[in-house]
Amino acid sequence: MNAANYRKIFKEKKCCVILPTYNNAVTLAKVINDVLRYTDNIIVVNDGSTDNTLELIKSFSEIEYLTYEKNEGKGFALRAGMKLAENLGFEYGITMDTDGQHFASDLPGFIDKLDESNNAIIIGCRDMKGQEQKQSSGFANKISNFWFWATTGIKHPDTQSGFRLYPLKQVNKLKYFSVKYELEIEIIVRNAWRGVDIKSVPVNVHYPPKNERVSHFRPFKDFLRISILNTLLVIIAFFYGLPARLFHYLKKKNFRQIIRDDILRTKDSDLQISKAVGFGFFMGIVPVWGWQTVIALALSQYFKLNKAIVILAANISIPPMLPFILFGSYYTGALVLGKDLNLLHFTSDFSFKTISRDLFQYVTGALVLAIVTAIVTGLTTFLLLKIFRKKKVG
Repeated sequence: MNAANYRKIFKEKKCCVILPTYNNAVTLAKVINDVLRYTDNIIVVNDGSTDNTLELIKSFSEIEYLTYEKNEGKGFALRAGMKLAENLGFEYGITMDTDGQHFASDLPGFIDKLDESNNAIIIGCRDMKGQEQKQSSGFANKISNFWFWATTGIKHPDTQSGFRLYPLKQVNKLKYFSVKYELEIEIIVRNAWRGVDIKSVPVNVHYPPKNERVSHFRPFKDFLRISILNTLLVIIAFFYGLPARLFHYLKKKNFRQIIRDDILRTKDSDLQISKAVGFGFFMGIVPVWGWQTVIALALSQYFKLNKAIVILAANISIPPMLPFILFGSYYTGALVLGKDLNLLHFTSDFSFKTISRDLFQYVTGALVLAIVTAIVTGLTTFLLLKIFRKKKVG
């Protein structure tokens, strides 16, 4: 499909291109002209440039623009551009850098991807082959990918790419606290927690020679800001982010779909599924009431277990089952500690001593019962899967 056809599609899909820029007058005109081949739905955000950027922007009568006298940061410019885009009636915004790194010829890839992922954030995955990229940049991208996985459970090959498509209504719902480069990390992490899919499309990238390269990235300050943000997001992920993401994931599917897609059709081995089931039952019984889901998610992330299976199995602790779990734990504790099963002292002999004794007996029994149940359910699941899958293959 040629560029002229995409001009029509950009209008039909209500998609625009957002160009935050700061002192990139040398490359900005070429970027705008290249984008105009595909669409004139262009918003340029002049973030306090001190060169002739503003005069250059005004020479393009067909584009929208915002301008600020003071440089506020890329994150601020992106937020302002996306808000303006939504106010102008656009539903999607594709962000590009204006230093010449990104190619307008890759815009069709984002538009085509919309047909299968119309509510997703789509990130352009850069082809680094043959590029003279700084080693520090490549290392930083690997670190960023790791932290994104740690806070969301999603593996993505290029979380630092600024060539992206955003569903504006989804993304603009949140109030972001980042105003510099770290905003691009905050956006994808916090929206992933809300159940927004994070997809990718392949794109090309051009890194000019060192003597021609214009970069406003400040290695120490910006790395520090990104590190602080990642630390904060990891803490929030543990208590809120990962449980919220799982909730939104489960909300999208009914119980039958979860069983079909995440258990029966999973690529996990029989052993991996069995471990997830056993661990889920363990977390459903172990005495960490109120923290079971959070801890289960965090540990299943660490041990690379199927989270959907773990949470389903952990639901053994639903209210109707609680009396049986409590009594079973207390009873198991009595057997392990050689105690009698007299439960009447809860009312007949109520004191700190009896509370301590009963609590110790309960916790001991719960731990033992959780371990035994995990082993039994794990082994049973493993045997059933072996039998079931053999029959299915045969």
